[in-house]
Amino acid sequence: MLPGPQGLGSLIRGTAAGGCGLADIGSDIERPLGQAVRPPRAARRISAGVVAATLVVLAVIGVSGAIALRERPFRKPEEVAVSTPKATAVVEPAAPVTEPAPKAEASSKASIPKTGGPQIIHMQTEAGDGPPGAIVIHDPSTTGQNLRIAHVADRALVESGETGPLPVRAADGRRPFDVYARPWSGARGARVAIIIGGLAVSQTGTQAAIAKLPAEVTLGFAPQGNSIGRWMQAARQSGHEIVMQVPLEPFDYPNVNPGRNTLTVVATPDENLENLRWALSRTTNYTGVMNYMGARFSADAAAMGPLMAELGRRGLAYVDDGSSARSLAPELALKNGVPFAAGDTSIDAVRDRGAILKKLDELEATARAKGFAVGIGSAFDLTVDTVSSWVIEAKKRGIEIVPISAVAVDPEKG
Repeated sequence: MLPGPQGLGSLIRGTAAGGCGLADIGSDIERPLGQAVRPPRAARRISAGVVAATLVVLAVIGVSGAIALRERPFRKPEEVAVSTPKATAVVEPAAPVTEPAPKAEASSKASIPKTGGPQIIHMQTEAGDGPPGAIVIHDPSTTGQNLRIAHVADRALVESGETGPLPVRAADGRRPFDVYARPWSGARGARVAIIIGGLAVSQTGTQAAIAKLPAEVTLGFAPQGNSIGRWMQAARQSGHEIVMQVPLEPFDYPNVNPGRNTLTVVATPDENLENLRWALSRTTNYTGVMNYMGARFSADAAAMGPLMAELGRRGLAYVDDGSSARSLAPELALKNGVPFAAGDTSIDAVRDRGAILKKLDELEATARAKGFAVGIGSAFDLTVDTVSSWVIEAKKRGIEIVPISAVAVDPEKG
């Protein structure tokens, strides 16, 4: 039974007072059985903490951006820390782009030598009480002299002597043996070094030898020759490495005479050194000396010792032509720190083209067997022409023709 008007009014009033209207009744009717009525969701409110955190983040970002956009940072631009522990480097202020940057001056923290030798940077601790570390940037002694300036003497490697300029080690330790060496590939294949001596004795023969011989062939100058300085420059400009020949006493001296200012076993060490320095002063830009004769002299330790000591002091190599089995040169060179090379054969003891080619072929076989070989010859026209043609063919067979410095045993390099 439906309620009457008064009952209906009471029902409406009761419903309104209880917080439930007709609309709610309709909803309850349509709701599936067994599900409870969910209370209405309260509106989300943004807490004051979230607002404050957001403002702080925005403030930090703003301050950071302002710092980044400043024209100058807070730290001083003149002070830059080096990543090495306890080491600092002073950096000069940058120069304007329109002007060339000035050269950096040496400071107490870093120093770079201004010599032509190995450039070394010394980094010292801030306290300055520890040993500095050293970093080698470049060592020119490993590459030899630039061929474009090979005829120009390095002033650091020259000292004045009574008879002319003398080779000497540079203050930074560089040696003529290193600086005046002709560059080569550095490969460890079969290598042949050939020295053609006797240059400057005959003007036409010297000119022909320099013009015809491949640049890889080493040239030996006789100190008794003429215009040695001019021929040295021509040889170096053509790419040749050169050595200076020194006359040493042979057996049967003076019947067999090597020439002017020969070093002898009866002379005093000072007399022999005077004659040696005369030969050394005849020109510049050579890597070492080679004996001319000298079977008796090289077998005498008392005579040979001072010569080797002088070469070691001056940074020169010694080349033994291999003509004497009694030579003490290998032992004395090692003792005095002298780079040393010995000839395997004389290629033109018999002046015949066929005989010379046979000796050259023997050199090639030796080089293939032990890695390198050294041949010694003289500046005869026949020798020059034969060597020139053989070198071309040998290269095609994989033989590298190298300067004498490339096969010398150097005690200073181990």
